Amino acid sequence: MSVFSLFKKQVEAAPEKKRIVFPESDDLRVLTAVSNLNKDGIIEPILIGKKEDVEKLAADNNLDIEGVKIYDQNNYADLDEMAEAFIKARRKDTSIAEAKAKLAKGNYFGTMLVKMDLADGMVSGAAHSTANTVLPALQLIHAAKGMHRVSGAFVMEKGDERYIFADCAININPDEETLAEIGYQSALTAKMADIDPKVAFLSFSTKGSAEGPMVDKVHDAAAMFQKDHPEIPGDGELQFDAAFVPAVGEKKAPGSKVAGHANVFVFPELQSGNIAYKMVQRLGGFTAVGPILQGLAAPVNDLSRGCSEQDIYDLAIVTAAQALAKDEN
Repeated sequence: MSVFSLFKKQVEAAPEKKRIVFPESDDLRVLTAVSNLNKDGIIEPILIGKKEDVEKLAADNNLDIEGVKIYDQNNYADLDEMAEAFIKARRKDTSIAEAKAKLAKGNYFGTMLVKMDLADGMVSGAAHSTANTVLPALQLIHAAKGMHRVSGAFVMEKGDERYIFADCAININPDEETLAEIGYQSALTAKMADIDPKVAFLSFSTKGSAEGPMVDKVHDAAAMFQKDHPEIPGDGELQFDAAFVPAVGEKKAPGSKVAGHANVFVFPELQSGNIAYKMVQRLGGFTAVGPILQGLAAPVNDLSRGCSEQDIYDLAIVTAAQALAKDEN
């Protein structure tokens, strides 16, 4: 079963449909995905925009969005209440006028719907940058309880093989504490994807085969992870071959519970992670599911601006599955 099939099965089995908000209702790809989601009845999609404009775009393209809730951020009856909630969530001096100006933007309005429990998650980015999608979530939803950071992971899948790569989207040059937390967040994502996590902290060194501050950072991150989460197998620093190939792992890191058997790979910095997932995707023929944003108190996920209708549909299912996992935790 593919990871999408797994997530879809989880979402379909939920006692209540998860409400996922889409701020980019003027994008035909988004509207098409929402129409399909609405038809399939798996989640409850919510759109943001001027109702007349959204309905006209749908009608002009023969898309059925009957029954889909549409919020107009510029004509919202409870805007004063939302602005007050915005100021409280923002945790810094903000005037009502400033709050309302932000809420006129779809991503901020959608994020506040999630914050105020009027939606369970948000999918955006078809027409916005990653920063424009992620920043409102960081400012208003914040990190989940016990978390201090947000990271981005990919589920890499090919046939029966399934792995987690992180961080491939958010933290440019994480320190050891951030790497340790990325490891834990990625282990939670692995469990959601039906992977029994074995976390490898990757480096160009295995167990002291090289020296230097880059090696020390990864080694220390692995030690922090093992101390804080002894119930989850984790080890490092490990080169990729030592983490992945049993014979190499046994030779380079004898006695390790992870070496040669890792399925969650934590990269030392964003550059390595981003390059690696794209190489595995393009050269190895793996499907890259994500980026899945990890560590937020409620799920918000970012699309590529080159996304298809199917990408939007799929990421909505992932977001709903994250909302379910949050409920269970």
